[in-house]
Amino acid sequence: MNKEKVKGHIEETKGKVKEVAGKVADNKAMDKEGTTQKHAGKNKADAGDKKKSAKSTSTPKAQEATALLRRDHKVVSDLFDKYEKTNVKSKKKSLVSQICADLTIHAQIEEEIFYPAVKAALKDKELVPEAIVEHATLKDLIAEVEGVEPDGETFDAKIKVLSEYVKNHVKEEQNEMFPRATASKLDMMELGAQIASRKEELVAERSRRA
Repeated sequence: MNKEKVKGHIEETKGKVKEVAGKVADNKAMDKEGTTQKHAGKNKADAGDKKKSAKSTSTPKAQEATALLRRDHKVVSDLFDKYEKTNVKSKKKSLVSQICADLTIHAQIEEEIFYPAVKAALKDKELVPEAIVEHATLKDLIAEVEGVEPDGETFDAKIKVLSEYVKNHVKEEQNEMFPRATASKLDMMELGAQIASRKEELVAERSRRA
């Protein structure tokens, strides 16, 4: 191969190398741009998710009336369990205070909103009147321990009686009243909204008095 051909071949090779290098550079630039856009899109999506999350956190999901009442029952049941497991006097006093507050608010909400609605929808003359009578006894039991210093076995026995009474009342409500109420034409979501709103008011009132 003569010198001119070799020189031409070298120049041709250099040209191809430059061409390939140029394409690689272009591809890298495109990849970088695409990655930047991808990250920008991801950041935007993340911001949107955070916004949705914040919105969902600030706006609690609506619940049916019976779901809210069942949740209250579970909270109080857990508090009674904690009471049985502790021997610390100050902890017992704190738990009893919370139990009494929760039961009082719960009973008031049922008597103001849930029971009248159920009584009207079912044309009931038995379940609701019995529940109201049970509430009266419940309030008497609460009065014996609310604001009282836990002073030993007698006080523990009163909490035990209160706990068992609440369990029986809850069992009757959840096994008899709730299924019939749910099967009726009652708008349980609307009733749930009323219960949630009233509970918020009562909790705030109790906090102001504390």
